[in-house]
Amino acid sequence: MEIALLSFPSSSKPPLSQTLTLKPTAPFLRPSKPNLPSFRPSPFPSIRAAISRTKKEETVETVKTQLENCYLLAAVEYKGFTVKQFQDLRRSLPETSKLLVAKNTLVLKAIEGTKWEALKPCMKGMNAWLFVHTEEIPDAIKPYRTFQREKKLENDFTGAVFEGKFYGPGDFKQLENMPTRAEIYAKLLGSLQSPAIGLVSTLQAPARDVVMVLKAYVKKLEEENGGN
Repeated sequence: MEIALLSFPSSSKPPLSQTLTLKPTAPFLRPSKPNLPSFRPSPFPSIRAAISRTKKEETVETVKTQLENCYLLAAVEYKGFTVKQFQDLRRSLPETSKLLVAKNTLVLKAIEGTKWEALKPCMKGMNAWLFVHTEEIPDAIKPYRTFQREKKLENDFTGAVFEGKFYGPGDFKQLENMPTRAEIYAKLLGSLQSPAIGLVSTLQAPARDVVMVLKAYVKKLEEENGGN
């Protein structure tokens, strides 16, 4: 701020003009900057992303672990299940079967490049995944059919893979009507004790049946030798 001062000397000279500059010193005269809080990026989003990524990786590893010694992998329509229904269903399954809920993308990542990749047609909607760790496929499917009937559920299998082959919803009768191990053993032993034509018909059966029959025959020989 500037103030003009005029001085009048005693002589006849014209008055002199002087300019005095005053600088404000009081705090309230100085322009002040607003005291705004400083914003720093929160670390929480990155932590949440890391946790999410870790959970996804754990899910993929869990699926891969379940695929070890797995004979059948089936997808069940999950939408509409209540928490209690799903818990009851899990309890109704035998120890050789495991039921998991996982996103399609994570399951697809786990089965990529394996024989289970044939399950790709099921990668839509919401699915629960049934891992069967026994050769007794009909016995593994039966508990779900019983549960489905008792609870009057419309949720059905959306597909399955067995021995590298995809079975759609309309093909499940083939899986449910497969002979049990005992039936295959009986068939094998009967064929081995019958004329050659019986053995030929047995050898023309699916590979799984032939293998199980041969296992039964070996077991029978071992028992007979052990008895002697």
